Amino acid sequence: MLSALKKMSRSLNRWIEFLLFGLGLSMAILVAVQVFCRYVLNQSLFWSEELARYFLVWLTFLGASVAYYRKVNPGVDFFYERVSPGARRVADILIHSVSLGLFVIMVVFGVKFAYFVRLQISPALNLPKWVIVSVIPFSGLILMVHGLVFLITSLQRVDHDH
Repeated sequence: MLSALKKMSRSLNRWIEFLLFGLGLSMAILVAVQVFCRYVLNQSLFWSEELARYFLVWLTFLGASVAYYRKVNPGVDFFYERVSPGARRVADILIHSVSLGLFVIMVVFGVKFAYFVRLQISPALNLPKWVIVSVIPFSGLILMVHGLVFLITSLQRVDHDH
């Protein structure tokens, strides 16, 4: 089961990285075109700022899942580095368990929030707001997959050490 979860986690992360590249590149081009239009052509693209903002929201949430997968998310490891390997394993299990709880909250309340705004439309793009905020439960699900892999790996490491 763990190998299938690891494969799923790795595959999800790879696809998310491609998506992040596309979103980041699209956002950079969009902002550059907007600056050109505004200052050279004296014509503003009224919808570009809204779209760039939504790209940034998606980049942030999906980028968090990549950071978590790569274990490069910010953390304070002052105490972690000074404790015994056994205490580190216990800390790992605790951290991944609490993280999974947070990811479940992201999914549950993200779905509730998307449902709450389901009838609202964005002003410039006329997009349903649920499409924009659906990144919250979507990224929560991805984070849950990564978190499960990390938790099971930590638990197996503890079991094999005893």
